[in-house]
Amino acid sequence: MKKIDDLGDLAGQRVLVRSDLNVPIKNDVIGDDGRIRASLPTLVKLSKAGAKVIVTAHLGRPKGTANPEFTLAPVAKRLGELLQPEGITVHFASDVTGDSAQSAVQELDEGEVLLLENVRYDPREESKDEAQRDQLADELAALADVFVSDGFGVVHRKQASVYDVARKLPHAAGGLVLAEVDVLKKLTEEPARPYVVVLGGAKVSDKLAVIDNLLAKADKLLIGGGMVFTFLKAQGHEVGKSLLEEDQLDIVRGYLKEAGDKIVLPTDIVVAPKFEADSPATVVAADAIPADQLGLDIGPDSAKAFAAEVAAAKTVFWNGPMGVFEMAAFAGGTKAVAQALTEVTGLSVVGGGDSAAAVRQLGFADDAFGHISTGGGASLEYLEGKELPGLAVLEED
Repeated sequence: MKKIDDLGDLAGQRVLVRSDLNVPIKNDVIGDDGRIRASLPTLVKLSKAGAKVIVTAHLGRPKGTANPEFTLAPVAKRLGELLQPEGITVHFASDVTGDSAQSAVQELDEGEVLLLENVRYDPREESKDEAQRDQLADELAALADVFVSDGFGVVHRKQASVYDVARKLPHAAGGLVLAEVDVLKKLTEEPARPYVVVLGGAKVSDKLAVIDNLLAKADKLLIGGGMVFTFLKAQGHEVGKSLLEEDQLDIVRGYLKEAGDKIVLPTDIVVAPKFEADSPATVVAADAIPADQLGLDIGPDSAKAFAAEVAAAKTVFWNGPMGVFEMAAFAGGTKAVAQALTEVTGLSVVGGGDSAAAVRQLGFADDAFGHISTGGGASLEYLEGKELPGLAVLEED
């Protein structure tokens, strides 16, 4: 993959950047600006090179219509605040490739940044029809001279602003994409050992392929979160009202048989009668969950055991919280794992998505970890061994 430096002199060039600015927003307030901050180094580099920087990105799932709930206007404002110390002005276009975008591009000065409105407002962005995606890619390409792919969180998508436009312009990978790929190679090619993978989150089905691929590579797989109850049920234990995927039980039994002691499950669980913040929490053995309770976190003994495995590792990949971290009574397991990751002497990787949100919400600084990925789904698919279209296209001439 080409780097930005391989594109030559960019002064005066219109550079279209696909960023990942998909941040949580409620009532125009950004809950976690981590992805915006992660996009800054590439934007600053291009601005300082004298480029006219045009950013395309998405927010949420507006399903191909202009929905004010998903406008990138608050993101443009925050981007402007973050780039102000660099002396960089940020503008905002109220459409994707229409009159507002075209006139804003014409008026853009060297070193300035323009954020286009949510690219998913246009139904062609996510279309399965290649001709439709190609049409939008043509319109995006007409706004620019060069394309830089820097939205790692979307490189597993075959979408117009990720894949198709890269085939129409001279292209390169941005610094964020290069950094993500470098870290993922370290996790998959020759990881320093012991190599521990911590998987949580709601569903086993979301993680099947990554479990399948990592069983042969990792030394330990620690399983927590909602997905653990399918493992416990597969062992024949009562899981009460806990989240359960009945249709995955046979597959999970196969993993347990194949993995031996590689898969580590919790020995105790924090349970409550209801999925509510003030629901009375109690700790029970993992093989003794009452039928009228549901598990909402790994228990304190399990948290200590998981933390010890993590702290002793040389390479750790973590994707998915251990419990309902948004509720204080059920955040202990996630906090213990996060704390242990900060103490890893080798490479510690927080695998994006809910895990990244959790460490920030629980008060951990980004630089306490080796790497916080901006792409949960993309990271998982890379670890599954899949080809990611948005990366493959960057390797084309």
